[in-house]
Amino acid sequence: MNTKILKHGLIIWSLSLLNFSTLSGEPEEAIVLDATGVANLRLQTVVIEEQAFEKTVFAIGRIEEIPSAQSVLSSRVAGRVTALNFFEGDFVEVGDVVATVETRQIGDPPPSIELKAPQAGLVITSHIRLGQPVQPDVELMDISDRSMMWAVAKIPEQEASGVQIGSLARIQVPALGEQAFEATLVRFGVNADRSAGAVEGIFLLENADGRLRPGMRAEFAVVLDQRSDVLAVPREAIQGDPANRIVFVKDFDLPNVFLRVPIVTGERSDRFVEVLSGLFPGDEVVTQGSYSLGFVGSGAGISLKEALDAAHGHEHNEDGSEINEDQKIAPPAHDDDHGHEHEEHESHGRLLLIYAVLMTFFSIVVLQRLMNRNKVNTEERN
Repeated sequence: MNTKILKHGLIIWSLSLLNFSTLSGEPEEAIVLDATGVANLRLQTVVIEEQAFEKTVFAIGRIEEIPSAQSVLSSRVAGRVTALNFFEGDFVEVGDVVATVETRQIGDPPPSIELKAPQAGLVITSHIRLGQPVQPDVELMDISDRSMMWAVAKIPEQEASGVQIGSLARIQVPALGEQAFEATLVRFGVNADRSAGAVEGIFLLENADGRLRPGMRAEFAVVLDQRSDVLAVPREAIQGDPANRIVFVKDFDLPNVFLRVPIVTGERSDRFVEVLSGLFPGDEVVTQGSYSLGFVGSGAGISLKEALDAAHGHEHNEDGSEINEDQKIAPPAHDDDHGHEHEEHESHGRLLLIYAVLMTFFSIVVLQRLMNRNKVNTEERN
């Protein structure tokens, strides 16, 4: 019972603090910067328009060699290696003499044969050394043509039905930085991965520069379908928690002024987020630097009044509103009005403080009475 009483008292105390913070809070709508602030935040913006929006599924996978692009070097006769021209990591062309083998046939000197590369590619493994004996049944060297590679994605089974041969994917390999590859699905794996609950999808990638290597981790955005005329913003522009999504929109007239605009979002792809309401075509939203901009107060740099004065060429009120005729005729009254507003603000603050104190006192009284009642009930039962 004591625990319940304590919880009841704490609830009342929390409500009083919540009321106090709600009454005193003032949300900010605009963020005003100067040129230095914009440069320090490295802000970049993009004008949004209706576009073709792709629904994608994310998958992870790896880079693999194409099995048919590998070959083996071997000798037709037994003998001994007398010359070796290429080593592991070297590139060979078709017909290059890789090694020379002195045969065991009778002769002075014994006859030799040349071992030539069966295909162009990279020597990925070598099992021969100068002077080493060789046999016809032994593999001497592995050569791989890596001008094309496979990117094997593990597509979740629940999404696999939307993926077809020819489906497009954007592929990023973290080891290669931000570079993205586009490829189409050429085949599916022969078995499903039970442990991962996924089906393997195989995409064909060009690798002319040889930067892709087997075993590299790959990230896939596989396109499932596409809709036209969808208003969408880059993913990095979206800020806020999942229930309160916002973007920062650059003001049309005022330089270095950004508005915090709440939006309703729809579907997400690997690059964009659909916007159902809150924005219009032609709005200029912040992409790079939007996260940092969320921590900047409206007082950073210059005030809204200063920005409006500079943009329009005449003075404004502190809140950004236009100065009316009465204010222009009797400017000294502005100081008195400001003083009265300041006094009213202080009075309002004192009332909020009194309210918080009274609620605290009331919470303590209620808590004490509940504890006394519990004590009496316990004594009566005894």
